[in-house]
Amino acid sequence: MTERAFKLTMDLRTAQKRNRRFRKINIAANAIGGDQPGAKKRIMTFEPLYLKTARKGQLLPKINEARRILSGCILCPRNCRVDRKSGELGECRTGEEATVSSFNAHFGEEPPLVGVSGSGTIFFTHCSLKCSFCQNFDISQQGAGDEFSTAQLATTMLILQNAGCHNINLVTPTHVIPQILSALYMAIDGGLSIPLVYNSSGYDNVQSLRLLDGVVDIYMPDFKFWDPAVAELTCSAPEYPEAARQALKEMHRQVGDLQMNAEGLAQRGLIIRHLVLPGGMAGTREIMSFIVAELSDNSYVNLMDQYRPCGLAGQIPGLAQSLSRKQFEKAMAEARAAGIRQFA
Repeated sequence: MTERAFKLTMDLRTAQKRNRRFRKINIAANAIGGDQPGAKKRIMTFEPLYLKTARKGQLLPKINEARRILSGCILCPRNCRVDRKSGELGECRTGEEATVSSFNAHFGEEPPLVGVSGSGTIFFTHCSLKCSFCQNFDISQQGAGDEFSTAQLATTMLILQNAGCHNINLVTPTHVIPQILSALYMAIDGGLSIPLVYNSSGYDNVQSLRLLDGVVDIYMPDFKFWDPAVAELTCSAPEYPEAARQALKEMHRQVGDLQMNAEGLAQRGLIIRHLVLPGGMAGTREIMSFIVAELSDNSYVNLMDQYRPCGLAGQIPGLAQSLSRKQFEKAMAEARAAGIRQFA
């Protein structure tokens, strides 16, 4: 066990006690003066979906079903069917425990997630999509990180909440849904009460996403490519575009358009990311048209301009150079022409 993992284990009881105390204080504060004539009663207007689901006794069955899937894993569209419980590894190279590369209050995410105190990001190691140009190649494909037990992952969530983060932002979570659900169950007992963000590549199975119905408050998928040939060239996943279309439809069905509070902080809904690629390789116009026609013309979209050749991008025709300003401006014009009105 690494020094960091040991410290997380030691912090678990402290974090749980502190969050239970905060929960009691908040309950008391909301009840103050409720029975006194003329007194104003404070009412909580937001509650994470996972708290409602846990209270109804519906979270544990989801955990059990997710854990069952690990025995013949079909969490992502690769459908490897390996027995991760017995140590077999599929495309994601992850066994029964999740691996985490880092966690922190992150200020580089979308403004509705960052606020003033940051988004509580947990970066999971490995990825089932494996984009050859990934900017985090050492994490997604070279395995940088430490294995976390359920207790350590739960502690991490509570530590981020205690630090004042506005949400728990699960980065590249698709292949570790069972581990996340198990940790969430423990973190709820410790007082977790901020929105849960599912930050994925869009390479998700609808069956897996349905396990998260009533659990995830904010979905933030990428929609990377429209053309199966580009997805094959960059990720060896020609099925990606169709998988992403179905995944985004399911995500939107569950949480709808993005909703923010009076402070501009995201509380529930869908945020869609799209990394513009050189030469129009991502299919921006088609993706934006799909979003407006099949999801909502009120969708919140982050059109990203930071592409630069990383990982193995130099080996792919058309991706060996950075995105130009002119190319990004063209993509932005295409998004507006398609009917996108809300941009990050």
